Amino acid sequence: MAAQIQDVPSPIDLRNAADAREWASTAMVKRPWRTEFFTRMAEELSNRATPLSILELGSGPGFLAQHLLSALPSATYTALDFSQAMHDIAKERLGRLADRVTFIESDFCVAGWTKFLKSADVVVTIQAVHELRHKRHAPTFYQAIRPLVRPSGLLLVCDHFVGEEGMSDSALFMTPEEQESAIRDCGFLAVDLLMRKSGLVLFRARA
Repeated sequence: MAAQIQDVPSPIDLRNAADAREWASTAMVKRPWRTEFFTRMAEELSNRATPLSILELGSGPGFLAQHLLSALPSATYTALDFSQAMHDIAKERLGRLADRVTFIESDFCVAGWTKFLKSADVVVTIQAVHELRHKRHAPTFYQAIRPLVRPSGLLLVCDHFVGEEGMSDSALFMTPEEQESAIRDCGFLAVDLLMRKSGLVLFRARA
């Protein structure tokens, strides 16, 4: 009998307020180049018809939301995260920008997580796909996302990759090629690699 594939346990509990604040306080210090990915995402959206509706999956402490809401003043935002502690931090960070955000607590590792979500013009996510805790879950994740992206809309996915200049855990992280295939196979019309830097890769997929 083949051994059952096990998920990779997380070293921290982001539902815990202390762990969430620790992560939020160090994320941009450890990877300051994340801002470059935020900027590229904003550039991708700046020429699209407004007002845009944006859905972020794994929204965390609101770094990307703050950047996109500031760059796109007519956009509305839905922030999905499994951690109320992260939502609390995001609301503090966003201040008045939070008035344009709908916060939803849901775990995309649990079946039916999209049940109460509306479709959006754009779905974005950064450093969240690997929180599926094993790359074998990625195809199912992208299949669930596809109906959430409106016709002619976009999916922007940024995550760590495994391989040269990337991460070493090939169970948790995908190669760029694996990531592209997982996105393409769920029905997006075009998938393009936009950025690759310091262990992170950004893809754009068109609905």
